[in-house]
Amino acid sequence: MALVDPHSFTDSTHPFATHISLTLYFDFASLTIHGSAVLNLSTQHTGSLHLDTRSLTIHSVSDPSSDDAPLPFSLSSPDPIRGTQLTVTLSNHSALRIVYSTSPSSSALQWLSPPQTFNKTYPLVYTQCHAIHARSVFPCQDTPAARVCYNARLNFPRQLSAVMAARHVERRAPIAGEAAELVCGDSMWCAEGRVVEEFTMEQPVPSYLFAFAVGEIGFREVGPRTRVYAESVPAVLDSAAREFAATEDMMRQGERLFGPYEWERFDLLVLPPSFPYGGMENPRMVFLTPTVIKGDASGAQLVAHELAHSWTGNLITNKTNEHFWLNEGFTTYAERRIVEVVQGEDRAVLNIGIGWRSLKETMEKFKDRLEFTKLKNNQEGVDPDDVYSKIPYEKGFQFLWRIERQVGRPVFDEFLKKYIATFKFKSIDTDTFLDFLKTNIPGIEKDIDLTLWTEGVGIPPDAYEPVSILYTKIVSLANEFSLGRMPREDEVSDWHGQEWELYLENLPKSVEASQLLALDERYRLSESKDYEVKVGFLQLAISSKCKDYYPEVEKTLKEVGRMKYLRPLYTALVQGTGKEEEKVFAKRVFAEARESYHPIAQNVVEAILSKHV
Repeated sequence: MALVDPHSFTDSTHPFATHISLTLYFDFASLTIHGSAVLNLSTQHTGSLHLDTRSLTIHSVSDPSSDDAPLPFSLSSPDPIRGTQLTVTLSNHSALRIVYSTSPSSSALQWLSPPQTFNKTYPLVYTQCHAIHARSVFPCQDTPAARVCYNARLNFPRQLSAVMAARHVERRAPIAGEAAELVCGDSMWCAEGRVVEEFTMEQPVPSYLFAFAVGEIGFREVGPRTRVYAESVPAVLDSAAREFAATEDMMRQGERLFGPYEWERFDLLVLPPSFPYGGMENPRMVFLTPTVIKGDASGAQLVAHELAHSWTGNLITNKTNEHFWLNEGFTTYAERRIVEVVQGEDRAVLNIGIGWRSLKETMEKFKDRLEFTKLKNNQEGVDPDDVYSKIPYEKGFQFLWRIERQVGRPVFDEFLKKYIATFKFKSIDTDTFLDFLKTNIPGIEKDIDLTLWTEGVGIPPDAYEPVSILYTKIVSLANEFSLGRMPREDEVSDWHGQEWELYLENLPKSVEASQLLALDERYRLSESKDYEVKVGFLQLAISSKCKDYYPEVEKTLKEVGRMKYLRPLYTALVQGTGKEEEKVFAKRVFAEARESYHPIAQNVVEAILSKHV
């Protein structure tokens, strides 16, 4: 068996699927999907074919070109990281149909009951397939090394609607016989009150970019290529539309920098607060946390990041998660270039400065796991969700910024356009990138230690802290706080969330409770609508043992499920000595909040608590 990816059972000697046809029946009562997946392979194949599954019940495997004649299959015992290997025995076959059902414990799916939604009338379900969770929605070669086109038929209650990271084809009544192979059968498929929506993705994408949401969903038009979708609540839709009004301008700047936008539409879906990430770059339909709606259009920076993925990540993809920096380092660089043009150089430098602080802090957290401070690392036997960090983003950005400084921006811009045009719709690794770099910028390896940057641990000596008047002023004010000086109101009157975020990140990790209370009394940081600011302040409160803020910590942990906030708050509560009271507090809060978190976030918090409690 020649594995292409440490996180997948996919065998490199087997043909990849080139197209998948999905038929999905949503059973909200049982929190399951009854499905059928027809996989078309690149070539005819004889012998075993290995597919990834997790928590799926496989009902049958058959040959769709031969009256669904049964095909022999077997399932391995579950692997804690990769799930269960489905092995199908083929004999000169180029297609197979798998009939299956998901489990209520599917790691990609979050089923929200009506009370967990904004309107509290109808349920909602959505996916989060990155990094290795698509296999819990349908059997597949769940590795970014494999790219596939697909179409999907979704059947659900007609009061609801669906969105997908694919082109919408039609909404129609169910047709008898079109899903006869499913466990639910024609009677349930065509039952009163059901509707079908069809979608197609005609460009090959890795499985982690498969995405849908089904619920009471509305939308607002915000540009010629963009709608903002969310639960059908006018206040949510209107605030999202205002926050992301500049999306088309960012798209045009992205095209100017990186070449044509290849995905036709760039729609946005604002999900409920339980969504575990800031954003997920699903092509045509980016998923976003509601915490990004801050009321000052600064949430557009996260949209700039997800937009940049349209070129780096979605168009060119890391071959495995061991080369994740190829997705995120490039995208962080591209995001900051877009922000620089749309929002100004000061804003971009501030963004870099926050990233620099985050990189240094993350390196400290990984000092006992130095392998994962490398851009190119070994993840054999490692769950990618467990080692997810800002290192691929910020160290990857620093590497590309270092190349830009060496060769100059005009040369680097031409290189980037050629890189994207050369490798679009391909999955590549670090060595492929380095070979392309050395071919197109001859002698670069003499000026920059490429091996140190990609295979070395820690931060290379030629990484660069940004410099600007605003950045220097904020860091200076933070340094003065430890001497007892709080910033004056006239010094911070024009500050937004990012300025406060940088200020808080540069304060000492533990301060006097009286200082913290005085700072908050003047500037109300614990009540900030910007979660970056609020969580930064609450982390400081926990590390300073300022228990006045524990009710606000509890409230925050119960109202959002974004892992960017859960990780640091739970870790601050339980890490270190003399934390018995905080550990009891953290365990109680998690027990009460757990069901509101996505399964990925549940597992991350459980890992933090099991390590320290």
